[in-house]
Amino acid sequence: MPHATQHADAAVDAASAELDTALRGGPFHVALRAAIAARGLPLQRVQHHLSRYGVKVGVTSLSYWQQGARRPQRPESLRAVRALEEILHLPDESLIRLLAEPGGGGGGTAAGPYAGRSYRSLLEASGILEQLLGELECPVDGGLHTLGHHERVRIGSRRELLGRESQHIVRAHRDGVDRFVAVHHGDPGCSPERMTVHALENCRAGRVRSHHDTGVLVAELHFDTRLRAGDTFLFRYAVEDGTADVSREYVRGFGAAGGQYALQVRFAENTLPVRCHRFTQHSAAAPRGGRQELPLSGRHRSVHLVEPRVRSGMVGIGWDWE
Repeated sequence: MPHATQHADAAVDAASAELDTALRGGPFHVALRAAIAARGLPLQRVQHHLSRYGVKVGVTSLSYWQQGARRPQRPESLRAVRALEEILHLPDESLIRLLAEPGGGGGGTAAGPYAGRSYRSLLEASGILEQLLGELECPVDGGLHTLGHHERVRIGSRRELLGRESQHIVRAHRDGVDRFVAVHHGDPGCSPERMTVHALENCRAGRVRSHHDTGVLVAELHFDTRLRAGDTFLFRYAVEDGTADVSREYVRGFGAAGGQYALQVRFAENTLPVRCHRFTQHSAAAPRGGRQELPLSGRHRSVHLVEPRVRSGMVGIGWDWE
């Protein structure tokens, strides 16, 4: 049946092309799903192969990973990802590098400028983040979906990141959620131990953990109420930074698709950049795209972007100084 053979060959070629594209640009769950589909392996067989590598991962977890519902972050999970690269005949670090896109605790997001950080350093930071979240007994799935997130970033007179304020509108997707874990990733050279976290509305600050070398800070924000599945909640908090040198961009990473995101960057008086632009990135290791010049309001010394519905990946604003 030559026609059947041609159709089969075309399907194989299409699957291979989809896999190549996904491995180059991510996000992780799309690449994993394409790799499994290209090898034609059911998840039970993938799980069996992993067990031969001494790695235990449930079929449910594998399903969540390839749907983008959860991300492998724990050390055992990262071991599984490296094993999957061999099992699925993928290049070394082709999957693990896609995890350099920061994922977060509580709401599935992580904030901070990533200028000058390689994906290897971001992988190191993601390992530290996992450790810090573990100290706060924070599950990978914080039980919240973000419906809306408005963020205001302030740049100081030394051109440094002074701080940011975040307002979240979230919905619980399981019973008993009573906190959010905020993640901040400062500019290179920052001192997270000198940063402060302020609960501004409908929450109170709890434990704070940080790691100097990677510039990662995590902080608990308690709601003082237990949400039921389907409940919505609104809260606001701020992170005071001001500990690094010149800032040139602000990026937010999203582990999964979500609601609306608005970012405003306000500059100190007499400290305006010459131009500003928006950009997107599938992962920290992927090339940047979606570049668009943004108008800077001289009167209000600010620039902003609005994403009506965020996608998995990264979005940010960059600016050029004279």
